[in-house]
Amino acid sequence: MWQRFKRAMRSFAGFFVSSIEDPELILEQNVRDLNDQVPKMNESIAMVRANLTLLEKENAKYNQDIRELTAKVKAAIQAGRDDLAAQYATKLQTEKSALERNEQQLAMAKQAYEKSLNLKKAFMREKERKTQEAMHAIRDARRAQWQSKVADAMESFTVAGIDQTHDEMLRKVQEKAAVNEARMQMALDSVDHQAVQIEEDAERLQAMDLVKQMKMEMGLNSPAPVSEVGAGPEKTIGKKVGVE
Repeated sequence: MWQRFKRAMRSFAGFFVSSIEDPELILEQNVRDLNDQVPKMNESIAMVRANLTLLEKENAKYNQDIRELTAKVKAAIQAGRDDLAAQYATKLQTEKSALERNEQQLAMAKQAYEKSLNLKKAFMREKERKTQEAMHAIRDARRAQWQSKVADAMESFTVAGIDQTHDEMLRKVQEKAAVNEARMQMALDSVDHQAVQIEEDAERLQAMDLVKQMKMEMGLNSPAPVSEVGAGPEKTIGKKVGVE
């Protein structure tokens, strides 16, 4: 029973954690954590380098002391002071032992410094790789999020927007156009086209008469003689009268 309860609690905790996890935010935090480790690593490398520098200075001092003590031992021997030479020789042995220990520590410090530099190089390469992967993943996540929003928008248009009203609006526009066309046809049918044609012909005849009149005024066209116009009927009448 207790095992089942613990398993249920673990599953609930896992579900809660997974529900609040945002992969994009976690990747961004991972990148920040990697960047924050660089100053700490540089500080550690600086400490290793400082220890190496200190050992190098101590090594130089031991070598200087050994050279000086060696010279003093030789000078005491030449002066016939074996007792003084023995004292200098004792110090010389101590300095040589210290130099030997210092050289061992110096060799270890050099190795540690080289390893720390190699470790930093490896870390920086890994950091760069993880950062690039994280940035690519973040861009993909944002692109996917944008595509999801576009898809949601298109689905909303399809379900509750354009598609539901598109056909209805087309039908209303077509019905309105048909009604207006019918009204126009009825208006045209109500017009007396014959009267309109007569008026147009009368206007055209008036225009032609006006043109002839203006030509006569301009001397471009003379009117027909009046005698000739009435001669025909009068002669015909006279002949008819003589015959009778």
